[in-house]
Amino acid sequence: MSHHIPDNWVIIKIKGDDPHYRVLAGWSGGYTQGSSWKLNSGITQMVRKDDYYLISGQSGSMYMCHKEAYGLRLNNAYVWQQLVDKYGEKVELMEELTDWSTMDWIIG
Repeated sequence: MSHHIPDNWVIIKIKGDDPHYRVLAGWSGGYTQGSSWKLNSGITQMVRKDDYYLISGQSGSMYMCHKEAYGLRLNNAYVWQQLVDKYGEKVELMEELTDWSTMDWIIG
């Protein structure tokens, strides 16, 4: 199982034939290393801890996402825009104030 601790993150709803939610995570790079991003395989569970969420993915990955780090930044915003350009209304960026505890992560 791989663990990821992103610098920032958002939840994307994928609509269509196989509707589900995914984490789009970003990491800021430095002088010697560029920024990076990951789109997880699909959320299966989200557990709220003190100041972060533990998000489990279908592939077995785990994302530890700080509550205050929700949002698009330079490291993941261009990926979001590419998804919108390619899939249009089949992708939706979830609002930061979403009550994650009420989500049914497995839609289909």
